[in-house]
Amino acid sequence: MRILITNDDGVTAPGLEVLHAIATDLAGAQGEVWTVAPAFEQSGVGHCINYVHPTMMTELAPRRYAAEGSPADCVLIAVHEVMRDAPPDLVLSGVNRGNNSAENTLYSGTIGGAMEAALQGLPAIALSQYYGPANRDLDNPFEASAKHGADVIRRILAHTPREDANYSLFYNVNFPPVPAADVAGIALAPQGRRPGVVFGTEPHTAPSGRRFAWIKGGDQQVKTARGTDAAVNLEGYISVTPMRADLTAHEVMDDLKGIAT
Repeated sequence: MRILITNDDGVTAPGLEVLHAIATDLAGAQGEVWTVAPAFEQSGVGHCINYVHPTMMTELAPRRYAAEGSPADCVLIAVHEVMRDAPPDLVLSGVNRGNNSAENTLYSGTIGGAMEAALQGLPAIALSQYYGPANRDLDNPFEASAKHGADVIRRILAHTPREDANYSLFYNVNFPPVPAADVAGIALAPQGRRPGVVFGTEPHTAPSGRRFAWIKGGDQQVKTARGTDAAVNLEGYISVTPMRADLTAHEVMDDLKGIAT
């Protein structure tokens, strides 16, 4: 198996090392693991692409590249340039430092990388490690994802249905904020929404008098609705959420028929 890995935390991020180990396990002795990851951190960029200027790429080592762009850029560069003669069989994005459950999904560059792979017709899985009081001070906060990552991916690949859809499936996997030994299991969970939690800003004034604002998130320990992604994560479960790039609200199409003329 030929596996491409990317992330949004940058090519030197510890989560990418965890993902490389997971991918190496999955690829097997005869397989290959290729890395094309952002040269600098790209957290929060979503599915953006550098459409109006070129993206520089640098070969750091055999099968290891850095690109000065987003995770989606990295996937495009891998598929159409670096690996164009033999595309990957699987694309893995992560392991993100912090969760991409609930509303975080919509901002995540980790998700953006997996989404672009799916748009290119490739199997894709995004992986993120939830942080919390039980794991953030561990010697390895990625302990849960490192231990359980390969097994979860194998299970997903074994159960993914065959289909011919306009927008291919990809998966969002979040590992709970607990030590590896305390992981309760795997839960198939829809995307939730943390009640009352939104992104906001924190103002700052520079010594020069210029005004700035930091973008900041909300409380990540707030549970979503029962059975949804962040809720099961906070109960110790690995969440697996199947996704598509189709943003249509299909359930209200009939209700809105009166709009049409």
